[in-house]
Amino acid sequence: MAKKNITHGFHLVKGKSHHAMEDYMVARFKQVDENELGLFAIFDGHLSSDIPDYLCAHLFENILNEPDFWTETEKAIKRAYRITDTKILEKATDFERGGSTAVTAILINGIKLVVANVGDSRAVICKNGVAKQLSVDHEPSKERENIESRGGFVSNLPGDVARVDGQLAVARAFGDKSLKEHLSSVPDVSMEMIDEGTEFFILGSDGLWVVSDVEPRGSGLY
Repeated sequence: MAKKNITHGFHLVKGKSHHAMEDYMVARFKQVDENELGLFAIFDGHLSSDIPDYLCAHLFENILNEPDFWTETEKAIKRAYRITDTKILEKATDFERGGSTAVTAILINGIKLVVANVGDSRAVICKNGVAKQLSVDHEPSKERENIESRGGFVSNLPGDVARVDGQLAVARAFGDKSLKEHLSSVPDVSMEMIDEGTEFFILGSDGLWVVSDVEPRGSGLY
């Protein structure tokens, strides 16, 4: 990045499942007028790669096309997430079934970091040796009341994680048309200023954060 000494990299690892890789990522810088933006994201698909692929191509474009992105950033991002999910649902017949979680980060001029997420992919920043999670894990057990108010239910069978309608292990996601009445695609948004004490920032799917005795099954970006 031109204005600050900022570097980035990424690593993708396919897990042991028998289906094709469904995690997608974005890591690039973009000049917008006099502003330099770092655009970073992890899209963790489930049941197909169609929706994470669509998010790669369109989500940041939709965010930056919002006219109040520079003045009311949080509102603009939430609106863009909603618009993008609506477009995905409208195209549902063109896609395979399934959906995707998302965690996005926009670095503005190397100074301001804006993070948004739906699902369980995480964003973590480290300042002065202290780690801080900037995203929110949207677990069904935590959002049971909202799910049930929309007519859904949360299962919690022994040996399994909580699931929406006994199927999906996250309470918020893009797509998943068959479950959409009981799901949300509204992101949580947080902002963090980058200063001299900022050491690094990590985005990763649940495969990076969920500890088990098997090989990592997700993706990471730093």
